[in-house]
Amino acid sequence: MSNFPGWAKLNLGLKVGGKRPDGYHSIISVMQTVSLADQVKLELKKDGISLEVTGAKLPTDDQNLAVQAARLIQSRFQVSEGVHIRLIKNIPLAAGLAGGSADAAAVLYGVNELWNLGLGIKDLTQLAAEIGSDVPFALCGGTGLAQGRGEIVSPLPSLPDCYLVLACPPVAVSTPWAYNELDRSSVKPQLVNIDKLIAALKEKDLDEIAAAMANSFEPVVVAHFPIIRDIKQALLDSGAIAALMSGSGPTVYGIFTSLNKAKHAVSTLNTDIITHVAKPVPVGAGRLPKE
Repeated sequence: MSNFPGWAKLNLGLKVGGKRPDGYHSIISVMQTVSLADQVKLELKKDGISLEVTGAKLPTDDQNLAVQAARLIQSRFQVSEGVHIRLIKNIPLAAGLAGGSADAAAVLYGVNELWNLGLGIKDLTQLAAEIGSDVPFALCGGTGLAQGRGEIVSPLPSLPDCYLVLACPPVAVSTPWAYNELDRSSVKPQLVNIDKLIAALKEKDLDEIAAAMANSFEPVVVAHFPIIRDIKQALLDSGAIAALMSGSGPTVYGIFTSLNKAKHAVSTLNTDIITHVAKPVPVGAGRLPKE
């Protein structure tokens, strides 16, 4: 049984634009894969697609993006063989970390190998866009710029070495709800300067990167879930050079320059908050970083 990791993502910057004619919002976001991953194990079988999940209660039929990914590539390339997917969940659900998208991307990458299809990342990325807006970035990984509804991905200079404390409170935030709130809310939006963030990445200046981090969703979501603001402040009080909500939340992450500071920050948070100390990962789903 072959193993393919699905890395969590963070938004270093996220600017949400208006709603498009197709119902999606335009976004521009700087994203980063990090060393928190679901594990996707694939086993060749004679026919059919099956899924078992451990670590979370999730559907195991076509509602699951992992199954959708396998079925899409199987039908598109008329593959007669099947696959059994064993999904081990480590990424919190509905947390702004794109765990479901990471799983789908890992399956795409994995079945391409398992079924000997020989598709390149460009071909796989086009398929990924048919499954979900975050799946193309999850497949490409590293540090990247996502545009359109999120499906247009281009590489960026990597995030300098640092430690990331991910803190997910015991609340779930629906992405469609967050977009609706953003559309109708009177809360003053957060200014997001993606160009400044990209310039800081090019300069490899972690302090300037920290200063440019921003998320359009954060003020709106915090208005309903003040625990997000509390976690953000706790991370800053513990020495984070920046802290931000990822995606539509509720996960907050802090950037730290030392492992000791990161571990201390975790120790200050309430025990009902799911925490993980991570590092930036320079690769996408299905692959391991080179030593």
